[in-house]
Amino acid sequence: MVKQEKESANRPDNTAFTQQRLPAWQPMLSAGIVIPGFVLIGLAFIGIGVALFVTSRGIQVLEIDYTGVEQNSPCFPCTDENRKNCVCNVTFSIDTLFEGPVFFYYGLSNYFQNYRRYGVSKDDYQLSGDLDYFKAPSDSCSPYEYDKNNKPIVPCGSVANSMFNDTFKLFQIVNGAKKQVSLDGKGIAWWTDYNIKYRNPSVTPLKTAFNGTVKPLFWSKPAYELDPSDPANNGFINQDFLVWMRRAALPNFRKLYRRITDGDYAEGLPAGNYTLEVSYNYPVLSFEGRKKVVFSNVSWMGGKNEFLGIAYLVIGSMCVFMSIVMLIVYAKFKFPEED
Repeated sequence: MVKQEKESANRPDNTAFTQQRLPAWQPMLSAGIVIPGFVLIGLAFIGIGVALFVTSRGIQVLEIDYTGVEQNSPCFPCTDENRKNCVCNVTFSIDTLFEGPVFFYYGLSNYFQNYRRYGVSKDDYQLSGDLDYFKAPSDSCSPYEYDKNNKPIVPCGSVANSMFNDTFKLFQIVNGAKKQVSLDGKGIAWWTDYNIKYRNPSVTPLKTAFNGTVKPLFWSKPAYELDPSDPANNGFINQDFLVWMRRAALPNFRKLYRRITDGDYAEGLPAGNYTLEVSYNYPVLSFEGRKKVVFSNVSWMGGKNEFLGIAYLVIGSMCVFMSIVMLIVYAKFKFPEED
């Protein structure tokens, strides 16, 4: 009797939902549905692919390698590691208007930011402004946790220590004179990085928070001097620092350096001759890397990416081709039986 009562208590309610008696619909995939469906999907993909491909081809991109490996390169003298504060000038010309807004990137190749031990070599608590971790950095920062005098490094870790430090100035040559192109560095980092993930300590002046610490070994100046003229772009919320800390997934990558959106160049870079002044600091030859700058504009689909349009075209063409194959097979083996 007790056993029957327990079974009754565990039994689901006698409803259409619990007893799985709800009405159901199962599609019957006949040739009259599948073949037209493949055709429509294929045509849709082909249309999207054409739009993406044509748009991508219309995006202007200019890449300039300034590694300095070749002896005739203007940056070749700067590859000497014993030479400090080296500046080289790279000249180039633009034949037609480079429509704005123009995005200015720096690019690195053969650089594996996705390496696991490199990626975890940072202290998120320190980067969020926690002063306790200024004095005692996380073990994950090793070997860039303390300097040889056992002083804590802030910011610690391999990612921060290897921050890209080449700087650029762009000039247009007008009647033999240099006219500097204004470069806008505001808002180039992710909003979440700037407003949420990375924070400066709530200490004024900011320099006080770094007492008893040292800068990363490969940095020329401490974090509180990255942009002392603008507190909203200094320390851990410096835009260039945030861009670098957002690691790339592939070994060949580019990161946003500046935008060209102001003044006489709001509509883009006019045709003419230009000089890029490079403060050459970042070494790449030791790991057979390359450095370049990239000028590009964007469209509604983003930056130049022909692969996406080609992928849509291939998938769409395959769908149309398979619909033709299925129609031939259906006509050959099914039509006579229905007659």
